[in-house]
Amino acid sequence: MKKLLAILLAVMMVAALAVPAMAAEANLTMGTGGEAGTYYAFGGVLGSYIGQNTDIKINVVSSGGSAANITGIVVDGTYDLATVQSDVMTYAYNGSNSFEGNEMSDFRVLGGLYAESVQIVTCNPDIKSVADLAGKNVCTGDIGSGTYFNAVDILAAYGLTPDDINVKEGSFAASAEDLKDGKIDAAFVTAGAPTTAVVDLATSKDVYLISIDDEHMETLLTDCPSYFAYTIPAGTYNGFDEDTQTVCMKATLICRADLDDDVAYTIVSTIFDNIDAITELHAMGVGLSLDFATKDIEVPFSAGAARYYAEHGITVETAD
Repeated sequence: MKKLLAILLAVMMVAALAVPAMAAEANLTMGTGGEAGTYYAFGGVLGSYIGQNTDIKINVVSSGGSAANITGIVVDGTYDLATVQSDVMTYAYNGSNSFEGNEMSDFRVLGGLYAESVQIVTCNPDIKSVADLAGKNVCTGDIGSGTYFNAVDILAAYGLTPDDINVKEGSFAASAEDLKDGKIDAAFVTAGAPTTAVVDLATSKDVYLISIDDEHMETLLTDCPSYFAYTIPAGTYNGFDEDTQTVCMKATLICRADLDDDVAYTIVSTIFDNIDAITELHAMGVGLSLDFATKDIEVPFSAGAARYYAEHGITVETAD
């Protein structure tokens, strides 16, 4: 009997060592974006899926967007996780561009999620170029959102500043309503396309997207290398039958720098081991891949996320 008990104890110890230690549970809050944007909708899907399939519970909340989310993690401690634009997080981490003198580097990357494009939306067919926005009423997104920083960068490529337009602030839903009512002439919308607010607008108004021409695209990509050239295909919105040349960046999932490594590992593995299931819940899931999650990311990854990617033959930079 003693020999049998010793054998059973040894087997149990070996089994315990063979299973990687995972966090039993965690209660986290994720900052996303406005309720009519893709961050909030897709963040809700991720939070729900992770909560249903692990012991990590995620409270997904709407927010002012990328810069506000980074502040919520680094300064206020409001969020444990957040979805942010890859360009904005790079500026914040390095204290550059719009974050000059205000470095916020106490966060880590879990992974890129999908491509999000800068959509310059108007209902006026006479506005054909970014240059035509001079003197117009233009919504540049919520205060602290990545959309605002995109607007500043694109205007600069055309030799304009926010002082050259009549800046209006507001969510995607608010800007869509203002376009419908003729209160503004155009709106910057940075999100995965199609975007709910623009889809709804296109059901009642003719919608046009403003392209960035080749000359100014070259200027923009030279000045802002975090961007990538991107084409929004014709047919993305009802009645819109032209391709639109614009720029995109990565919607990226980040976390507190001190998030438990096992929690980070579990979040990342649950997302990327279940891409098909997540895609069935939201179309943006089609953008999920290990390559996209890890390529061209300029901010250090969480060690827990890095462990998952290493298991799949991908080495990413960490802060260690």
